[in-house]
Amino acid sequence: MEVIKTEIDGVVIIEPRIFKDARGYFFESYSEREFNEKVGPVKFMQDNESCSTRGVMRGLHFQCPPFAQAKLVRCVRGAVLDVAVDIRKGSPTYGRHVAVELTEENHRQFFIPRGLAHGFAVLSDTAVFQYKCDNYYAPQADGGISITDTSLGIDWRIALKDAILSEKDTKHPLLKDFDSPFKY
Repeated sequence: MEVIKTEIDGVVIIEPRIFKDARGYFFESYSEREFNEKVGPVKFMQDNESCSTRGVMRGLHFQCPPFAQAKLVRCVRGAVLDVAVDIRKGSPTYGRHVAVELTEENHRQFFIPRGLAHGFAVLSDTAVFQYKCDNYYAPQADGGISITDTSLGIDWRIALKDAILSEKDTKHPLLKDFDSPFKY
């Protein structure tokens, strides 16, 4: 696997080595040993999957400490624009984001450490999205930043007026009105 660093400390894009032949393809989607060597030691505890239709936007979510989660995400069917926003107080990249297109064709993965808000927009007719978390989900620790916060400068590649959002995701605060529980 190749690890591509981004402008935000700890956020990386992972390109797997894909072996193709007449039968199709094969790749190792996760190796704890290689991940720990190239990205850092993380013990994943929970795998999640969602299926969404074109125009669905989910996020920007996080879990507050002590239930914070790092995530390793990928799209196994379709295509999504995946985004991580730095919400760590004192970070030189606070409020900045990294966006990457994850598709069933490119097999890329995106690692989002604790202290970042995460969201995605579905660019294909449907998308199946999978992610590993290094902590269990705790509903009482749910947090979010508004996915429609234009001050973040995210080009979701979907018009916000056409986005399909959950009721919960319409109620998150703007970054300027947010008091982050995370420290850099």
